[in-house]
Amino acid sequence: MVRDDATRRFSSRVDNYVRYRPRYPEAILGVLERECGLTAASVIADVGSGTGMLAELFLRLGCRVIGVEPNREMRQAGDGQLAGFPAFSSVEATAEVTTLPAASVDFVTAGQAFHWFDRARARAEFARILVPGGTVVLVWNKRRRTGTPFLAAYEAMLQRFSIDYGEVDHDRVTPDVIAEFFRPNAFTEHTMPNHQVLDLVALRGRLESSSYAPPPGHPNHAPMLVELDRLFAAHSADGVIALESDTVLYHGRLG
Repeated sequence: MVRDDATRRFSSRVDNYVRYRPRYPEAILGVLERECGLTAASVIADVGSGTGMLAELFLRLGCRVIGVEPNREMRQAGDGQLAGFPAFSSVEATAEVTTLPAASVDFVTAGQAFHWFDRARARAEFARILVPGGTVVLVWNKRRRTGTPFLAAYEAMLQRFSIDYGEVDHDRVTPDVIAEFFRPNAFTEHTMPNHQVLDLVALRGRLESSSYAPPPGHPNHAPMLVELDRLFAAHSADGVIALESDTVLYHGRLG
């Protein structure tokens, strides 16, 4: 995937992203407070900050947060969502060139974004902008792919109709990839359940917020929605269905 595609591919999906993507659990803050020394005085660089979902957690704690986001539409949405937090600011920049001063932040965070980065260049940049002993925090909301008939059928639908699902799937970031990023230091992993209960409109929006979902006008778009409606009719109860996910958090220091 070319870099320009990675930074532009959510431009037409911002509204659905804001409305239907799962938020991050507040338990993330407790983990980082206990294990990494996070406090209200911490300064955070939220890289790939998007619409501001992860940044909001830290802002509610009282931290100063700088959102680093190359996509104009996502960054503008984040600025709007977080307009009530004076401690938030954003820059038009990338993980590889954040434009932030050296040794200026206590934490670098990335929510649902690390799999888009050039890892070697991002690692060098994170090491540059972190204070000595600073922490990198990588977070994903990962949809469960098995466990219920609906989850398995939803995964099969994506495999059938999506554009480049296998290429951009964040499950390509395995623990071995994480270990290589933090080497020679160790990292810590936490997993916490984070489910959504969605009606049909929300389920459609959740699907269409994904960059690999075919957009309107693509030959696979209408058949995909027909299949989604069929799955909802077959597996929903009382007008809703559970899309089960887990929030996976990795944190560590760079050697």
